[in-house]
Amino acid sequence: MNHKFFDVSKEKQDRIINAALQVFAQNGYRHAGTDEVVKRASISKGLLFHYFESKLGLYVFLYDYAVKFMLLELSGGLERTENDLFCLVRFIEEASLRACRQYPYLKAFLFSVQEEDSREALQAVEEQKAQYEKRLGEILRQADARLLRPRADQSRTLKIMEYTFRGLTREHCRRESFSPEELFGEIFSYLRLFERLFGS
Repeated sequence: MNHKFFDVSKEKQDRIINAALQVFAQNGYRHAGTDEVVKRASISKGLLFHYFESKLGLYVFLYDYAVKFMLLELSGGLERTENDLFCLVRFIEEASLRACRQYPYLKAFLFSVQEEDSREALQAVEEQKAQYEKRLGEILRQADARLLRPRADQSRTLKIMEYTFRGLTREHCRRESFSPEELFGEIFSYLRLFERLFGS
């Protein structure tokens, strides 16, 4: 990546980042087109490749940027003594909402990488992906399974929540008028439901 990208105005940087997040989130690496990115970002294709060299270069930059942005949002405000699973998940989702207020498709993009089928793309972001998943794991490992209802399985409860949130995110991000506030409003309503179903 050409570091001159960071010399352009923040507005232009964010315009390019948001355009690329949307295109990759909605299409995956294999089917994402740089023509669509430049169209949405209102820049020339030559300029895009001047900054990122290739589609893979853009993808790697984007994932690294998204992970660093999320890790920053996840870096504070959580008590080490917090051990309620639903409070921990809420902490993660609130951090995601803050990130999506600036980069609306960021959560959808991070989810899309988990479903990516391009070996080239996955290998290129392997290290950053492991770093992000490690941080999420550290947060969720604080949960005390004994606080769940009897016979509620913590790992399965987490999977149910993850699949639900991923499905909601995919559905919302494909809408004509995507609103992070609406997406997270629905996510938090499901989180409250899961808490009533599985919480003690």
